Amino acid sequence: MSYGVSAALQAAVYQQLSGDAQVSTLSGGAIYDAVPAGAVPPTYVSLGPEEVRDASDRSGAGAMHRFTVSVMSEASGFGAAKTLAGAVCDALEGAALALDRGQLVGLWFERASARRTGTGGAVRQIDLRFRARVEDD
Repeated sequence: MSYGVSAALQAAVYQQLSGDAQVSTLSGGAIYDAVPAGAVPPTYVSLGPEEVRDASDRSGAGAMHRFTVSVMSEASGFGAAKTLAGAVCDALEGAALALDRGQLVGLWFERASARRTGTGGAVRQIDLRFRARVEDD
């Protein structure tokens, strides 16, 4: 197994989302690897937790990454958050990301969950889970 590609995958996912016109427009450019301290915009995208399992085979080291991208919105209703979540899916699903280390074999959407969070349920949160298969050089 190799966890060595994890940082490269995260950087490529961040770049893909930041460079996508629709995601950038809908989020106001608020796409975070780590949510900043203090006040945050009313709508933003954040890279979240990751689970990694060995996927090595005879050809070499590899791993299956399952990671979450969260869409957060203070807009009333789920409409705006779902539109942004759809744009995130469009930007990532099947994307041919270039990694600084290793290579991406495939990237797939797995599932999503939507819920109200924050004080009085004022924030809409949609967690999108993706699966990425990578190989290490």
